[in-house]
Amino acid sequence: MNPRRLRAWSWLHTWSSLASTLFLLLLCLTGLPLIFHHQIGAWLGTEVVAPALPGDAPRVALDRVMAAATARFPGKVGMYASQEPGDDAVWYVTLGDTPASTTGLKQVAVDARCGAVLAEPRLDGGILAVIRRLHVDLFAGQGGKLFLGFMGLLMLAAIVSGAVLYAPFMGRRRFGDVRRERSPRVKWLDLHNLLGVVTLTWALVVGATGVVNTWADLVVSDWRSGQMAELLARQRGPRPQVQVQVQVQVQVHAGALEAALANARAREPGMQVAFIAFPGTAWGGEHHFGVFMRGRTALTERLVKPVLVDAATGEVTASTELPWTMTALLLSQPLHFGDYGGVPLQALWALLDGLTIVVLGSGLWLWLIKRRASRPLPAAGPRSAAR
Repeated sequence: MNPRRLRAWSWLHTWSSLASTLFLLLLCLTGLPLIFHHQIGAWLGTEVVAPALPGDAPRVALDRVMAAATARFPGKVGMYASQEPGDDAVWYVTLGDTPASTTGLKQVAVDARCGAVLAEPRLDGGILAVIRRLHVDLFAGQGGKLFLGFMGLLMLAAIVSGAVLYAPFMGRRRFGDVRRERSPRVKWLDLHNLLGVVTLTWALVVGATGVVNTWADLVVSDWRSGQMAELLARQRGPRPQVQVQVQVQVQVHAGALEAALANARAREPGMQVAFIAFPGTAWGGEHHFGVFMRGRTALTERLVKPVLVDAATGEVTASTELPWTMTALLLSQPLHFGDYGGVPLQALWALLDGLTIVVLGSGLWLWLIKRRASRPLPAAGPRSAAR
């Protein structure tokens, strides 16, 4: 590498790092509790834990679950019913004043094995929701997400340029050598570079998936207005009043919702339910349930496949595969927070997150020290000259 290229890479590394460091420090600090959000939620009481029962305990009909949920809020109607990945012991039922409501929503957690109400989780999520909003969009909506996405791109530029500069910086020294006998600034420079290389792959993965996640609303909106809208449009029939009738059926008459779920499972026998969107909601048709199925492995349980079920007959009318954009988004979300491998992977993610905080902080400190050292000394005044 000639001196001109070296200066160019050094300039890119310095200014891409400086422009993004404070925001990346914020993301790393808020990301730490989010890595353990399930454990923290259980400790705070915001996570619902089903009572211990035999693993093969039978599940009650979903219509009974809905009856238990709507009994808590008689004036509201069903919108969604969902289950967490790997846990089919609890149904989370979301209720609203109408199927298209966006405010005044309530959620009820119901035991899938006995139909008993377990809790009424707060949809705002408490302190973890505040941390998540700060991490995701700085409380600035889509504009905040896109801004953090740009900071993520600067982070990726800083990582790549830092890796390019590491080889000429090390010269003929051994890999990972830290000059402990030198000044504190030199020791921290060596540690900064060493930890940067150690966290290189992790930072690239988390940075890239973080950038993808900032586009989540745009990707989902494009899918809903494109592929899903076309799929739902093909299912519209000459029954404009069925939506209201089916909504009453689901609440009063047993069997309609359970039949829809059973037929969706029969259509995709190797998958399990992620969530069910009721007719009239953003994810359901005018007279169709949108049953979204997920895989059963650690990788595929994050991917969903929509299955449309006629709410009046219970028959499956259509299903479709996800576009590659949605697949990339759904795979990047758990990878960003280390949700694939349980507590061991979460602990590794937290360790690497902590090391990245050290890299960011030391980089900023080294720049400030260098900048202070490069300032010219003040010229001697008349009094000094006289002395």
